[in-house]
Amino acid sequence: MTEGFPITEHSSAVNEFRCGTAALAGRSNVGKSTLLNRVLGTKLAITSKKPQTTRSAIVGVRTAPRAQTIWMDTPGLHRARSLLNRRMVDAAERSIAQADVVVVVIDASAGLLGQDREAIDTVVASRHPWLVAVNKIDLVGDTRMLPLLDTIGREFPEIDVVPVSASRGKNLPALERAVAARLPPAAAIYPEDELTDQSERSIVQEFVREQVFAATEGEIPYKTAVLVERFEDKKGVNVVSATILVERDSHKRIVVGSGGAMIRRIGSQARHELERFFAKRFYLELFVKVRRDWTRSPRVLAELGL
Repeated sequence: MTEGFPITEHSSAVNEFRCGTAALAGRSNVGKSTLLNRVLGTKLAITSKKPQTTRSAIVGVRTAPRAQTIWMDTPGLHRARSLLNRRMVDAAERSIAQADVVVVVIDASAGLLGQDREAIDTVVASRHPWLVAVNKIDLVGDTRMLPLLDTIGREFPEIDVVPVSASRGKNLPALERAVAARLPPAAAIYPEDELTDQSERSIVQEFVREQVFAATEGEIPYKTAVLVERFEDKKGVNVVSATILVERDSHKRIVVGSGGAMIRRIGSQARHELERFFAKRFYLELFVKVRRDWTRSPRVLAELGL
């Protein structure tokens, strides 16, 4: 642990190169996606204040001199009541089961909640090495932080705890060292300059969906999705057509906006993010379709990779 909690090295052969997967797990809205982006040094996972923004595992590769960590951002663990939510929880549980190390992320500003303990139970059941990252420490002072660290230390005395701030980048090197120490000795799987195994289509879908959330500012419910219908890599420009799925006609009117103003805003912001990420020009064409009860359709969820 840090700041009074020593991090334990789990092998005497500490100089061996290590490579493996580290799943970021926990309930929704604890900052897992922000943490992934900060560790990678670039925005890969979309972020939002809305709960359950992450719907599938997002893989990001971080290569250091002595370790390659394949980070997996996972959907928030929660009690699923719909087919969509069940698929999301299944994706998180698969990532935990496949990981070499699991990092349980806890929100310092909220404290250790019952949902956090349920997430920990899921991780413990996987029988993988795990540790705790207490995130958002920039939002709390010592009077709240120290009792929280004490509670976690008493409930899980054998588990290392690393206080971090994903938004500020505070103490992330300590978290990376703690994770790398638990990875198996192995050669790197990905080239040193590889960032992710996500397909270009899936990245486009996520970046557009993020801008739907941002532009509509809570007017559109959680039940929106994006499908890329066309992706052509032409000389100097990527040509993309994507469809935003909504469940109601009223939702479509909001996304399109008066005279198409909202959909143009969404497209402009998404194109900016895509050109930043891919370092290439984009021509992005967006459509909006009503597909009622798409969250209950196995076929649509399969198209979305869920």
